[in-house]
Amino acid sequence: MSTHRNNRFFAALGTFVEVFGSAAAVSNAVEAGRMPKTKHLKSLGIDADAFRSIGR
Repeated sequence: MSTHRNNRFFAALGTFVEVFGSAAAVSNAVEAGRMPKTKHLKSLGIDADAFRSIGR
């Protein structure tokens, strides 16, 4: 039982780290005037095509 709980904890922690890292990567790209990578936008639930059309 304890192993299952630990696996869920580490899975949730991994997801948190992935989302936080993607948010930082997207933020840095936008501040630098570059298009963020599609994988980072996808992990944040943002459609890359919709993101590209912002500001047009």
